[in-house]
Amino acid sequence: MNYQILKNIIDAELQRFETISEEDWWYKISPEKWSRKEILGHLCDSALTNIRRFVVTQYKENENIVYDQDFWVKAQNYQHVPTSDIINLWKFLNGQIVHTVGNIPDEALKRTCDTTKTNPQRFTLEYIIQDYIDHLQYHLKAI
Repeated sequence: MNYQILKNIIDAELQRFETISEEDWWYKISPEKWSRKEILGHLCDSALTNIRRFVVTQYKENENIVYDQDFWVKAQNYQHVPTSDIINLWKFLNGQIVHTVGNIPDEALKRTCDTTKTNPQRFTLEYIIQDYIDHLQYHLKAI
């Protein structure tokens, strides 16, 4: 698994984050939509959930590990957390993901985890890692 791609994304985005004004981090196009701060907070929540998936799936196959993204963002009230704290949390969580993914043995990549809320559906660890990177890139475009 090429975790270097994730490391490159982290480094590039941290530089880009420095160019975003505090006002732009706070701005919401509507009360129902997330601000850039809340999007980045969501990416922190996603990282937390996926670290758990990446580790647990190696020793407990087919575990159901889900999360309610809207509840997590609301519960943590990212809109009122200092932007620099959210950026640092995102940086450190993703650094840990790079480290964790880099230590997964190849044979463990075929183990499966259920990430669904309703009808059980199993995905390989390899798929979940790629899906995490795709999800990350999708939301980073919105920032």
